[in-house]
Amino acid sequence: MLRAAHTKALKAAQIKKSPKKSKSHVLSLPLVSLSHVLCLPLVSAASSSSSSAATAPPLPLPIPLPTGPITAAAAAPPIVRLALRSALDSIEQQQQQQQQKKKQNELWLYNTMSRQKEVFKPKEPGKVGMYVCGVTAYDLSHIGHARVYVAFDVLFRYLRHLEYEVLYVRNVTDVDDKIIARANELGEDPLSLSRRYYDEFHRDMSYLQCLSPSVEPRVSDHMPQIIAMIEQILDNDCAYRVDGDVYFSVDKFPEYGRLSGRKLDDNRAGERVTVDLRKRNPADFALWKSTKEGEPFWESPWGPGRPGWHIECSAMSAAYLGYSFDIHGGGVDLVFPHHENEIAQSCAACNQSNIRYWIHNGFVNNNNEKMSKSLGNFFTIRQVIDRYHPLALRLFLMGTHYRSPINYSSAQLESASDRVFYIYQTLHDCEETLKQCQEANSKDLIPNAIQSCIDKFRNDFKISMLDDLHTSVVLAAMYDPLKTINDLLHTRQEIWSVLSILGLMPSSYAEVLLQLREMALKRAGLLEYEVLEKIERRNYYRKTKDYKNSDEIRKELAEVGIALMDDPTGTYWRPSVPLALQEQVATPH
Repeated sequence: MLRAAHTKALKAAQIKKSPKKSKSHVLSLPLVSLSHVLCLPLVSAASSSSSSAATAPPLPLPIPLPTGPITAAAAAPPIVRLALRSALDSIEQQQQQQQQKKKQNELWLYNTMSRQKEVFKPKEPGKVGMYVCGVTAYDLSHIGHARVYVAFDVLFRYLRHLEYEVLYVRNVTDVDDKIIARANELGEDPLSLSRRYYDEFHRDMSYLQCLSPSVEPRVSDHMPQIIAMIEQILDNDCAYRVDGDVYFSVDKFPEYGRLSGRKLDDNRAGERVTVDLRKRNPADFALWKSTKEGEPFWESPWGPGRPGWHIECSAMSAAYLGYSFDIHGGGVDLVFPHHENEIAQSCAACNQSNIRYWIHNGFVNNNNEKMSKSLGNFFTIRQVIDRYHPLALRLFLMGTHYRSPINYSSAQLESASDRVFYIYQTLHDCEETLKQCQEANSKDLIPNAIQSCIDKFRNDFKISMLDDLHTSVVLAAMYDPLKTINDLLHTRQEIWSVLSILGLMPSSYAEVLLQLREMALKRAGLLEYEVLEKIERRNYYRKTKDYKNSDEIRKELAEVGIALMDDPTGTYWRPSVPLALQEQVATPH
């Protein structure tokens, strides 16, 4: 387009010979047209055809002109040349601004493989294939699981918000050593046990408002695909058989360790099996395990048995997304050995295997210690949501960037519960206030200050989410528009949109507020009528000016997380962070 404009401008230009000077040429173009011809050299017709044409000596300028053939611009008066340079600078500035604007509209994700943030560019424009490792269903899920699936639920929702068509695959591990051990302990069929606990996992995800994946394949339903992949790896001489077992040979994959950054000599044999002396290399891992008494088994070319831990994800991701797809995710604890082994066996089965972005979330710690069953500091999702609203847990998990470790504590959950109550109470009050005047107010012009607040919130949301999903910044940015309660008719739509994308939009504000109050009473060890009786007694002390006893009641309730709020209509209570925990609550991110 610029080249066409340049050609057109040259044709329109009048090249005139000076009657007093020999064959030098002056470009006779109005200054307003100069910007149309600046992207290419302005070569005069005569300068290219006459080698004897004299040229004026170059004029000194603070900014050097582009080098190259003698141009009509070079022979132009200083004012024209300065105008040209100014226009060139303007175009360059515009291009830089366009590049910056483009960058601001691009989604950046941290890739564990490259160890840096990268612009997200899916394999197929407009479509995204995403695989996230699911739970091994042998017990109730813990809050470490909650963090993984809330983090990838936010990514799933945001990709759909960006109008991508997302195929989200999350597997179900229902064949595994831990499942078999637990089933034998309980005298239950392993597959039955797994189905039971996966149903419980689904309930937990529903409580946390995590959307269901597009596909949830089970290991037990994909034995043909798993066996076929193992056969392909054997055919490619990257695995070997030992007494009915099949092992992957890490020595046949020189790039082993590139995801985790571990050297082969440093790698452990695995986290779920003891070292087998039959292995050629201690780091070799099982693709197929021969059957043992009391274990479920499937027939295979190597005899009856069951798959190893890692092969299931390679086979099922390939079955639904192909060997090359966009995103593979999970907790940071899966980087090695699970995801490292996935890469090795997938590439061994198909040399075109390529996953573009490896994404991992950080650990959950308990009171600054890593959670573990051995330390007794381990909490299931059910244990947490028995005391705190599920949306308070979800907000807590999003209050720290997904790649950073997060510290679980009662103080942090109290703070998250308080913040959730504030959000929904504000929106609920707004709806109640606007019910009678919404039609009139909706036609009003948005005040400049409110429009500025809306624009800032929208921009903060966009920039933060595009920058590797900084949900903590989004949550912090939400509080300014919430403070504009009197004008929330204009801002609430933006807040609704953000809450929906973050998975924090309830079906009913009133219902969630009631549940939050009930849970606060449960944690306080009180019934509501007891709180109301204390409020009545406090009102009596206030009327009789017995402020000492009045303040004691307020403090007594505040210590257990019940705040008393006084306004012209009377006194009411709301959940709050207990006094003893308020100093422990970190400043919101």
